[in-house]
Amino acid sequence: MNSKSCPVKGAGLGFRRSFMDEFAALPETNVDFLEVAPENWMEMGGAFGRKFSAIAERYPMLCHGLSLSLGSPAPLDEHFLQRLKKFFDKHNIRTYSEHLSYCSDDGHLYDLMPIPFTEEAVRYVSDRIKRIQTILERRLVIENVSYYAAPGQQMSEVEFITAILEEADCDLLLDVNNVFVNSVNHQYDPMDYINAMPSDRIAYLHIAGHYNEADDLIVDTHGADVIDPVWQLLEKTYTSHGVVPTLLERDFNIPSVAHLLSEVEMIHDYQQQHKVKDVSHG
Repeated sequence: MNSKSCPVKGAGLGFRRSFMDEFAALPETNVDFLEVAPENWMEMGGAFGRKFSAIAERYPMLCHGLSLSLGSPAPLDEHFLQRLKKFFDKHNIRTYSEHLSYCSDDGHLYDLMPIPFTEEAVRYVSDRIKRIQTILERRLVIENVSYYAAPGQQMSEVEFITAILEEADCDLLLDVNNVFVNSVNHQYDPMDYINAMPSDRIAYLHIAGHYNEADDLIVDTHGADVIDPVWQLLEKTYTSHGVVPTLLERDFNIPSVAHLLSEVEMIHDYQQQHKVKDVSHG
């Protein structure tokens, strides 16, 4: 793994306003970095804005976007990108990731829609990513998303993502839970997918919980604890790509901070186990 792609180290947590005060009151935690959706914070002033600035000074901060809409037929919102750039510079944001999907055309769709897996889409999305990177003056990190249909598919998801990484010269946020969800819903081997990802492009990982709608249908909710098969897949990902910075996402049914920190500690445990293995095999 190319350490230049990794903006942080260790285990991180998706930061939410609902537990801001409880988290900020802790003198120290086992969290190595935090991640926020910039759309939720970039125009924030007053008490919340000051609290966010204080947290951003204590912890390395990443941004994971919701509305860039990489595959949208509508033109890029370059004014939005300029506002993002100011926010990133103000708070020393280490890296910016976005979903490899689209969520808007003339207006917002309020969902992450799958981009057709086609050569034309590879060129279109890659050109948009290049423009984004030029405006922001930083590399973009794209995330593999969960999807429930693949309209107009002409190539595999693996071929689609790796082609964009190469064409756009950007990095990857590998969401291990999304790989697991898609592997059940679309019936493929999740490790074949993970092994096919280029190690030198992986900036960091996501891990999260989900909801089992049926035996053959999983919905990606980020509203539950991480399950054992996903932890096992994370461990195998470390075996394949090395110990990559890993962040816990929890968007709904958010438990106590203590509970969240216990899951962050599990990430640390898996990372430490692999570091020990690497040393013993070195």
